[in-house]
Amino acid sequence: MSSGNTSCPEDTMGESPIIESSEQQDENRKQKTISSSDARYTFDAAKLKELKKQSPWKNDPKYFKKVAISPSSITKMLAHSQTGVEKGIKKGGRPIEVMGLLAGRPDPSTPHTLVVSDVYPLSVEGFETKVVADDIDVMNEMINTAEYMEGTRHERIMGWYHSHPFDLGPHSHCFLSGTDHQTQLQWQRSEDPNGNPWLAIVVDPLRSLAKKNPEIKAFRAYPPDYSAPQNECPDGTIVTEEKLRLEVWGKCWDRYYELEVEYYMSNAARNMMQVLTQNYAWMTVLGSTPMLQPEVKQEFPVKIANAATKMKGIEATIDDPSSLTGGGTSETPSSQRKDARFSQSSGSSNVEKRSKNEVEHAKTSQAIVDIATDQLLGNISQSVKKNIFC
Repeated sequence: MSSGNTSCPEDTMGESPIIESSEQQDENRKQKTISSSDARYTFDAAKLKELKKQSPWKNDPKYFKKVAISPSSITKMLAHSQTGVEKGIKKGGRPIEVMGLLAGRPDPSTPHTLVVSDVYPLSVEGFETKVVADDIDVMNEMINTAEYMEGTRHERIMGWYHSHPFDLGPHSHCFLSGTDHQTQLQWQRSEDPNGNPWLAIVVDPLRSLAKKNPEIKAFRAYPPDYSAPQNECPDGTIVTEEKLRLEVWGKCWDRYYELEVEYYMSNAARNMMQVLTQNYAWMTVLGSTPMLQPEVKQEFPVKIANAATKMKGIEATIDDPSSLTGGGTSETPSSQRKDARFSQSSGSSNVEKRSKNEVEHAKTSQAIVDIATDQLLGNISQSVKKNIFC
């Protein structure tokens, strides 16, 4: 018996699970977070090879839904686009369009996503949507860049970017012109069947500078035999007004579609950005004036008109006694007795109408307060900046 008693505790101790401390659990969770945030920086070569072999995008015109762009890529694209703006203005003319190549891959872990890991500026320049990627010198430069990449990196050239440095207006200038669309379609038909889906990115440098935020959009062209839904724009919205479609998306508005853009970075870089954002947020506040942006100026009178229309509707309801009492005519005692059985439901209906009017009045009043507050804060901000910098 003694041997049985002594063996039991030893066996139990040998099989008992290791209990992690709270610090260890936190560290494990942190490791999982780091692995997740850094996932875009690596990939399974075997899975990528299999995905390219299957090439599911050949059978689905809108297979890709999203583009993930690295911080270095977006920084280089914006800097390159800005040099075109400065170069053109310095010569006393209009800003110049520039072009470059995208390096990356389709992501095996999220197959409907294209990953842009780096970009390579090219010496292509042009004006007014005339950046052409089929010039012999441009082709040679692209080939040399591609060969250099294949010798030093696992990724391939998988697309192109160019800028649209047009006048700053109410709409973004990120769209594909007729020339852009033909260029993109040619490259897709050449590269897509070989397991290398081709992507187009358009940068609006002037709007990016004005809004202090990257203004870029990613596109892929539809195959020639594909017909988009009627009046569907590249972003998926239905716009029936032809003039607006042409103004925002160009004459080829129904021959390409837009992909969602997201940015990825390592966990360490993200933590650094959070520190910089917290410590230098005042620079963003002083460096931007939302109330002076063209789209905000256009929206302001529309907001005022909408609020005024709603207020008139509420005032008309309040001035109409029938909307609150159920009728403005007097009733005889006999008719009152006849309708007595409906008095309770009628009273309930009046209460509901009154309550609905009060809610609508509160919403409209709050909208007016928000409009006034935005204008007041904008004026205060301008006054502060004038006193500081002037």
